[in-house]
Amino acid sequence: MHQDRINRVIAKMREENVPQILISDPVAIFYLLDRWIHPGERLLALYIHIDGTIKLAINELFPQDGEVGAELIWYNDIEDGVAKLAKEIKDDAIIGVDKEWPAKFLLRLQEIYPDRKYVNASLIVDRVRMVKDEEEKELMRQSSKICDQVMEELIPWVVKGLSENELNAKTKEIFAKHGVTKMSFDPITAYGRGAADPHHETDDSMGKRGNCVVLDIGGFHKNYASDMTRTVFIGEVSDRHREIYEIVKEANLRGIAAAKPGNRMCDVDLACRNYIEEKGFGEYFTHRTGHSIGLEDHEFGDVSSVNEDIIVPGQCFSVEPGIYIQNEEIGVRIEDLVIITNDGCEVLNSVTKDLIIVPEEA
Repeated sequence: MHQDRINRVIAKMREENVPQILISDPVAIFYLLDRWIHPGERLLALYIHIDGTIKLAINELFPQDGEVGAELIWYNDIEDGVAKLAKEIKDDAIIGVDKEWPAKFLLRLQEIYPDRKYVNASLIVDRVRMVKDEEEKELMRQSSKICDQVMEELIPWVVKGLSENELNAKTKEIFAKHGVTKMSFDPITAYGRGAADPHHETDDSMGKRGNCVVLDIGGFHKNYASDMTRTVFIGEVSDRHREIYEIVKEANLRGIAAAKPGNRMCDVDLACRNYIEEKGFGEYFTHRTGHSIGLEDHEFGDVSSVNEDIIVPGQCFSVEPGIYIQNEEIGVRIEDLVIITNDGCEVLNSVTKDLIIVPEEA
């Protein structure tokens, strides 16, 4: 159990005037109890009260070894697990519930306690998870270092005659060689026209001379995700491609410079977006600048033009501006992860962002 994290959750509960919460998200439960429990369709709920009471409602099918850090409320498949849990809930008028709890369980609890007020308490845990502790920061560094190594080994493969699907498989193969078997997401390995689609679904397209190649990759190391994008070119690069690449690179650098305590998340987005607009390509930057990351590839706290949350030390998020022009088959995205420090940020990725032309094999 991570008592310090639970203490931070309780402090946030006091701040939000939510005396008790039920957490059902397996990722959040792992974050707090340091053990994975995947209940399928069965009830799983971690109960936390501001007085320090911690209980876990769990089916007998999931035996737990050692000290869990919470009093266990066992139930079996012919018992009403919600009713057993309800007996442990204190008399406070408010019950906080996270966004992941299936409606069938919430509705049953509302039948048992119809006069209570139920509130979405997801942000309590989400905001605590958003600020990484020292252990998490180190794991994010390790995960990103592996991602860097994979990217360095992957880039030469863009000229070896592989289809997008084959290049995707090669990405997973290289990750596995480095001990990573679970991807943060299905890698995006896109040539030319596919690269001009920000979330292109890899297909059997082949690369050709002059194509830009978007490589958006990431995997889980010791439960923490990596995520990085580089764009390279096959054989040669046109003046148009070079111009767009350098604009995206500068936008990425400006976003990173804005990633510091006291700024807002939207300031990072606008540092990228305003520069791309200034250069005349605003309509082709079609997504937000980034997202928070940690135990999940996409966590609470996006880097968008409407997120006015103040940046604080310990946050970890991506900075990934892009320009995508479908009718010209041009797509460029450059992505790095950053950890916010006391006076700026630490960039977790070290693969060069200088324009790379990969020579075609003879």
